[in-house]
Amino acid sequence: MLIIIIRSVLLYILIVFALRLMGKKQLAQLQPSELVTTILISNIATLSLEDSAVPMVYGIIPIMTIVCTDVFMSFIMLKSSRLRRIITGTPQIIISDGVIDRRVMKHLRYSVDELMEAMRECMIFDISQVQYAIVETTGKINFYQKSCYRNTENGDMGLQVPNCDPPCLLIKDGEINYPGLRRWGKGEATLRSMIAEMNLNIKDIFLLTDSKDKGVYTVLKNGSQSGTKPIGKP
Repeated sequence: MLIIIIRSVLLYILIVFALRLMGKKQLAQLQPSELVTTILISNIATLSLEDSAVPMVYGIIPIMTIVCTDVFMSFIMLKSSRLRRIITGTPQIIISDGVIDRRVMKHLRYSVDELMEAMRECMIFDISQVQYAIVETTGKINFYQKSCYRNTENGDMGLQVPNCDPPCLLIKDGEINYPGLRRWGKGEATLRSMIAEMNLNIKDIFLLTDSKDKGVYTVLKNGSQSGTKPIGKP
C-alpha cells in the first residue's frame, strides 16, 4: 500500500510538471493535439498505478517523451503557419450578419440544434441578433451580438455610436490571412497597395487588422505598433 501511495504522489508531481511544461493553454480549452497528449499521459499514468510490478521508469519515460514531442510540435507550429493550419485548423465564421453559412456548417458537421444550444448558453435566442459567430479551433463558438442587442450599450440608451463590427485580421505572423481578407472584401491588391503606401513589407508585419471605426492597426515583428485612419477616409 505504501508503494502505491508513493508512486501515486510521484506520478502526480510528474504530470503536473508535464502540463506546466506544455504551457498554460493546456489548462484551458484544448486543441486536438493537446487533447490527445492529455489522454495519452493519463492512460500511461494509470498503467503504472494499476500494476505495482511495473517499474516506474516505464511510466516516466513515455510521459516525458510525449511531453517533449508536444513541446517540439508547438515550436514547429509557431514557425510554420501551414503546419499549424493542418494540425489545429483555422477559425470559421458560421454566422455573418444574422445569416447562417450552411457551407461552413456542413464542413464542420454542426447541426442546427448544436448551434442553437451554443447560442442559448450565451443567452441569445434569436439568430438575427448575431452579427458574427466564429467557431474557434477548440470547437467553441463565440458570438458577437449586434450593438442594439447588447446589454448596457450606448446604442441601448439612444446615443449615436460608430460601427462596432469586429476588426478584420488581414496579416498574421508575416502572412496574409485569407479568411479575414475575404471578410474585408477589398481584395489582395488593395491590401498590398496599402502596405506599400505604409513603406512596409508583409514579412515584417506580425499583425495587421482593419476595422471600420478604428482603422488600420499594425504590429511589426520588431515590436513597434501603430494605428492609422480607415482606408478611403480622409
